[in-house]
Amino acid sequence: MDTNGVRAEVEMPPSARAMSMEPGGGAGGDVRVAEQTGGFFKRRLDKFTERCRQRPRRGVEWLQEASGAVGDLGTFVPITVALTLVNGLDLGTTLIYTGICNVLTGLLFGVPMPVQPMKSIASVALTQGLSIPEIMAAGVATAATLFLLGVTRLMFLVHHLMPLPVVRGIQLSQGLAFAITAVKYIRKDQNFSKNKSLGNRQWLGLDGQLLAIFCFCFIVLVSGSGDGLLFPVDRQKRKAGSTFLEDHTEGHASRKRSHIRYKFRWVPTAMVVFALGIVLAFIRRPGIAKHLRLGPSTPHVVRISAHDWKTGFVQAAVPQIPLSVLNSVVAVCKLSHDLFPERQAQVTPTFVSTSVGLMNLVGCWFGAMPVCHGAGGLAGQWRFGARSGMAVVMLGTSKILLGLLLGNSLVKVLEGYPVGILGVLLLYAGVELAMCVRDMTQRAQSFVVLTAAAISISSNASLGFVASLVIHVLLTLPDMNCNDIGQYISFIASHFPCYRRSKPQPQEEQRREEWNMLPASNMLPA
Repeated sequence: MDTNGVRAEVEMPPSARAMSMEPGGGAGGDVRVAEQTGGFFKRRLDKFTERCRQRPRRGVEWLQEASGAVGDLGTFVPITVALTLVNGLDLGTTLIYTGICNVLTGLLFGVPMPVQPMKSIASVALTQGLSIPEIMAAGVATAATLFLLGVTRLMFLVHHLMPLPVVRGIQLSQGLAFAITAVKYIRKDQNFSKNKSLGNRQWLGLDGQLLAIFCFCFIVLVSGSGDGLLFPVDRQKRKAGSTFLEDHTEGHASRKRSHIRYKFRWVPTAMVVFALGIVLAFIRRPGIAKHLRLGPSTPHVVRISAHDWKTGFVQAAVPQIPLSVLNSVVAVCKLSHDLFPERQAQVTPTFVSTSVGLMNLVGCWFGAMPVCHGAGGLAGQWRFGARSGMAVVMLGTSKILLGLLLGNSLVKVLEGYPVGILGVLLLYAGVELAMCVRDMTQRAQSFVVLTAAAISISSNASLGFVASLVIHVLLTLPDMNCNDIGQYISFIASHFPCYRRSKPQPQEEQRREEWNMLPASNMLPA
């Protein structure tokens, strides 16, 4: 304590701060510092306030964020419409609740974290005709599993032990599956109520193949391959006769882009294409306006019987749980760390898994569609310009307004929306997700990735994951020694509460040494 009777606040040494963030890091270090007096919730509130300030500052950036906001609607709209028409899903409640989740995830994560339907549950519900209580039971069961994995930090263990080639193989299979589905949307007429593709789509018309090809070429011409936002070159380079611009993308080397494309950098391509589809929907079906009704739908609590729990868990939750662990948590964290390396501390496996669990543990009881975070949606939003959480905040705000104003009557608009345009958006999202494998340059890595993709596409993601994991172990096991195996076992055991270290770790010893080197006047009173 200083001469004025005020506590002297000193910043904790780096190693001590690192230890304090670990479970049990305070063991042996019962000295308190002023940085910790705020408490856990105050530190979370400070981080939340800092993320709210991370918003676009220029008009071009706001337009890019708005364009990225609709980047994942290629999967959200078809699945939502199909569940509404076939299974009687409450569209108004789903829009309002998913909008609230979009706003919260955008502010909490600071990245364009998508909120998408659980695809395996939706597929089973459409093909086997599950009732709403059975669908909600499957969503609650999946959410409870992910929530327990998150709060017990077992998801952190799964994420860090998961080999990167295996994750890349799942991402490649998911991206290719999106792209194949997108091509079907463009070339074939779709019956979402029966989850089937019909005959070939006509070339001309307001939902023809030429319209989809035009939208695809428009996006390629304006935004190129989607490397990121554009920044002008220096004035001296312009005077020297340079006709190219440098694109500074986070984590990548500088690339040169044409000056013509820079002039159209402000065009939100995905937003323009999606708005075109809305206009065409009203032109194709002029009677849509007569079916629109103002006012939200009335939410109600879903009553789930024992039979609903059994059917929903066995038929829908069991195939959804491994897919959610891989694609909604592990793949999302890996992709987020690749696209936003400076925000790795905000997107952790524990946080993402807990987020998925909480969203469905609340929403499914009121009839909202089971949702999760998806690597495909994140790739699609990033591809069309989303660089912060404000993209999903804008998307969530739009969903809430539409749900409050139109409610279930909005399904009439979605029924008339051109499916080919949704296919174009989904195609870009799938290609962007599949391009994540470009860092797998070694032969062994490529072998694991391609094997996982082939098995996952031909059968299911769970079988592809198991097969690729076994292949990865067989490839790396001959090169491992006893010390490597011992380190793996120690790392796994250290995440269980019953595990106790026999002697202090070097990091803890360094923490104590740095603390002892501080002046005595900086120590807080007992």
